[in-house]
Amino acid sequence: MKKIIRITTVPTSLKTLLKGQLKFMSAHYNIIGVSSSGKEMHDVEQDEGVETHIVEMTRSITPIKDLIATYKLYKLLKREKPLIVHTHTPKAGTLGMLAAKLAKVPHRLHTIAGLPLLEASGLKRKLLNFVEKVTYANATLILPNSFGLLDIIKAHKFTNDNKLKVIAHGSSNGIDIDHFNKALISTESQQDLKQSLGIESSDFVFIFVGRLVADKGINELIEAYSRVNSKHQNTKLLLVGTFETELDPLEPKTLEAIETNPSILPVGWQNDVRPYFAISNALVFPSYREGFPNVVMQASAMELASIVTDINGCNEIITHNANGIIVPPKDAEALYQSMLSLLTEDDLCQSLSQSARANITSKYQRNFVWEELLKLYKSLEH
Repeated sequence: MKKIIRITTVPTSLKTLLKGQLKFMSAHYNIIGVSSSGKEMHDVEQDEGVETHIVEMTRSITPIKDLIATYKLYKLLKREKPLIVHTHTPKAGTLGMLAAKLAKVPHRLHTIAGLPLLEASGLKRKLLNFVEKVTYANATLILPNSFGLLDIIKAHKFTNDNKLKVIAHGSSNGIDIDHFNKALISTESQQDLKQSLGIESSDFVFIFVGRLVADKGINELIEAYSRVNSKHQNTKLLLVGTFETELDPLEPKTLEAIETNPSILPVGWQNDVRPYFAISNALVFPSYREGFPNVVMQASAMELASIVTDINGCNEIITHNANGIIVPPKDAEALYQSMLSLLTEDDLCQSLSQSARANITSKYQRNFVWEELLKLYKSLEH
C-alpha cells in the first residue's frame, strides 16, 4: 500500500482539524501522522488507527529549533519514502515542505487554512511573506481551503496559478452533519445547561466559539454586545474558548467587561460544543482572517443564524440575508446593528436559521470533501 505522511505543527490539529479523515484514507493508503508531542498523539493512534511519529515543532519563529525539526523530518521521510507528504498549519508547512523536497518526495501538498501574515506589517510582514514563498516553492501543490484564499494567494503572487487547487467547495475536512444535528440534544439537557449557566427561557443567547483573541474580533464583539445588553437585559453572550495572553491578547477594557458583566458567560474550552449551540439563538463570529471556519459550518448545521465578517471563508459559507448576516471586519457599530436586528426582528432570525442547515448539507458534508481529496491523491499515483 502506498504511503502518505500528514504533518501538523501541534497534535491538536492532527486530532481535531483532520478528525475522521486519516481513518477514511487509511483504507486506501498507509497513513502516518506526524506532529509535536502531546497526549493527543495517542488519541490520534487510537481514534484514527494510524501510526504516528513525534517531531517537535514550535508555532513561533525559532531558527535553531526549526533547523533541528527540519533535519528530523528529512530523516523520517528518507526512511519512510512516502508517495505524498501533506502538511497543514504554517510551521509544519514550511518545515515539512522543505524536508520533503530535500528527501525527494515526489508529491508535496500543503493546505492553506488562513494567512496570519495578512494582519502583520513592516518587517514581520516581509519575513512572513518570504516564509510563505519558501513553503510554496518547495511544494508541488498548494491547497487553499477556500476560494477567497485562492484569490488572495494569486493577488500576492506567492506561487504559480497551476500549483493551486481548492478541494470540493472549500474546507479542510468538511462537516459531519449527523454529529452536528440539533435534534440530538434533548430538550431536558438543554434546560439543564441553561439552568446551570443562569440563562432564562426568555433570554436571547448570542454565542462565539473560538480562541478569545484580538484577531477573532473579540474586542469589537464585547463592545457591540455591551451596547446591546445595556438596552436589552434579556440577552446573554456565551464565549466558548480559551484566552491567549501571549500571542494576541485582548484589550484591558475588554477583559474587564467580560469579568464584570454577568450577562457575558465565558465557559472555557469545551470538547463538545453542540449543547452550547443548541441553547443559543445566533452565532457571532467577527474574525479578521480565516481559512474556512469550522465554527460557522458547525453553527449553521445546528440551525443557527450567523453574523460573520466579510472575509474569505466566512463570506463563502454565509450568503448575506439568506443564511446569515455579513458585516465589515473591525466594525463594532455594524456588529451592534446586526445583533440588534436578530434580537428584535424575530422573522429575520427565524428565516436565516431555517436556511442555515440546508446550505451545509448541500455543499460541505464531510464524506464529500474526503472523496474529492481521495480523487486528488489517486490522480498523483500515475
